[in-house]
Amino acid sequence: MSDQNLKSYKVWDLPTRLFHGINLLSILVLLAVGLVIFNAGALGVSREGKILLKTIHVITGYVFAVNLVLRLVWGFFGNRYARFSALLPAGKGYGAELKAFLAAEKAGKPQYYLGHNPLARIGLTFLIIILISQASTGLVLAGTDIYYPPFGGWIAEWVAASGVDPSTLVPYAKELVDETAFNEMRAFRSPYIELHVYGFYTLLVLIPIHVFAAITVDRKIGGGLISALFTGKKVYPDEPEDK
Repeated sequence: MSDQNLKSYKVWDLPTRLFHGINLLSILVLLAVGLVIFNAGALGVSREGKILLKTIHVITGYVFAVNLVLRLVWGFFGNRYARFSALLPAGKGYGAELKAFLAAEKAGKPQYYLGHNPLARIGLTFLIIILISQASTGLVLAGTDIYYPPFGGWIAEWVAASGVDPSTLVPYAKELVDETAFNEMRAFRSPYIELHVYGFYTLLVLIPIHVFAAITVDRKIGGGLISALFTGKKVYPDEPEDK
């Protein structure tokens, strides 16, 4: 098809593109460090090494969490393609849009979308839920693991042994904590770490699927889906359904 038949459309605004880039980098770091932490025993990582790894994980997690919160806020104020109305599988007419999209795919006549197509919106919503869960549980674990904010101060006060200043607690220093309170804290922590670990493994599956789907769609119908993450623009030969 001749380039003369193509038309460029501005889609992703700068905040949305920045979010995607920061989100990608922070998740890659979190996954990599998380894998090392999970296998610290087998890898022979020292106690000091584990504390350093957890500190890097937590600091990166703060970047991830703040970036995610800003994106959620931008879902109310961004351009039409960045808003929740264009991201979530809901709203007036969504069911009909999904049915039409699937019928067009089956007929071999794919529809063009500037934002996310109706099917992608389902996967995106599930991904957003996992990211929110990871950020929320991660903040709790930051406090229970290495006494970092926002819950670290409260956790330290809970487990500090009698006569020990909670602000002086350091990870793995069992002589500074009350054994009963520490065990209670670990029981409190258990469901959060379970959710965090399940979310971790879910992301290990979802991210490759997300990347594969984006590349497949880009190769199948064009539009510059991948390059749009950098330029903010998509290019199509026909009028998009959501223009």
